Amino acid sequence: MTSEAPPFWWERPDWRARVLSPVSKIYGEIAGRRIRRAKPPSIELPVLCIGNFTLGGAGKTPTSISFAKAAVAAGLKPGIVSRGYGGAFSGLHRVDPDKDSARHVGDEPLLLARHAPVVVCTDRLAGARALQGAGCDFIIMDDGFQSARLHFDFALMVVDAGRGIGNGHVFPGGPLRAPLTDQLVRTDALLKIGTANGADKLVRNAARAAKPVYEAILKPRTPEAISDKPLLAFAGIGDPSKFFRTLEETGANVVQTRSFPDHHPYKDEEVSDLLKDADRDGLTLITTAKDQVRLLDGSPAVRAFTSQVLVLEVDLVFGHPNTASRIIKETRDRARTRALKRL
Repeated sequence: MTSEAPPFWWERPDWRARVLSPVSKIYGEIAGRRIRRAKPPSIELPVLCIGNFTLGGAGKTPTSISFAKAAVAAGLKPGIVSRGYGGAFSGLHRVDPDKDSARHVGDEPLLLARHAPVVVCTDRLAGARALQGAGCDFIIMDDGFQSARLHFDFALMVVDAGRGIGNGHVFPGGPLRAPLTDQLVRTDALLKIGTANGADKLVRNAARAAKPVYEAILKPRTPEAISDKPLLAFAGIGDPSKFFRTLEETGANVVQTRSFPDHHPYKDEEVSDLLKDADRDGLTLITTAKDQVRLLDGSPAVRAFTSQVLVLEVDLVFGHPNTASRIIKETRDRARTRALKRL
């Protein structure tokens, strides 16, 4: 999603959600039917889908990175298939994190490619086959849960603990990509990221549907580097407020914040305004790793600005240390069972 989500999506249902409900119903019926009737093509390799129920950020990128690291630790050669939102490639492309730009491949694939081979392609089956040809033996599908472009053996749905599923309405009246019931049927497990209670109702629904629920938090790598600095935090991600909360939870002194749309390409005047505000109030600028790769892809003035900005690097830490290895094993076991059925 390349534009900013309407704030009313994340509030209690109001007149706007009700006015849009006829359109939401039609959209939901189409999206739900696609999910129910899906017979996506498959590949021989095990496929783990990291998805979410809603439009906007939930934490899929750090989750995919965490599973790539866990797969490597297990002796596997993971590869990641991405749609490449925010990028310009329309065909199939293997991401080179040293040469590619966010404009061409998207900001998320650039981050993912630091940890495993990444292919961006609208045809996820072709992307997975390309990774198989490159020697990968475990596929992580970043998003794509609702697309029916590639069979997955395990679907882990990520939800932000604060936002949950917002007002619970289907697009455009709310953030849901399809009716929740249709999505839960295909879900294998839920991963709640954070400690807030905004996702509690969804967690109860998942538990009633006998879906395992796992928990994780985003942990800054070097919180001491920002603990004594008054900050001006800015971000152009799916949920900038999540970034601001993460900073505050580390004890950081967040004095001002600026929010931009997801995948936002920064302009000269925007970074100039940020610098002026920070200089005027004696604040240190800080942003996310996703924003950093887009800043480095900007004009000379935007690239120069990057050197004056701190970047909060975070790791996904599971509530139970064996969560990732357990899900990877289950994904591989299901792929083996699928292969036996073909014999």
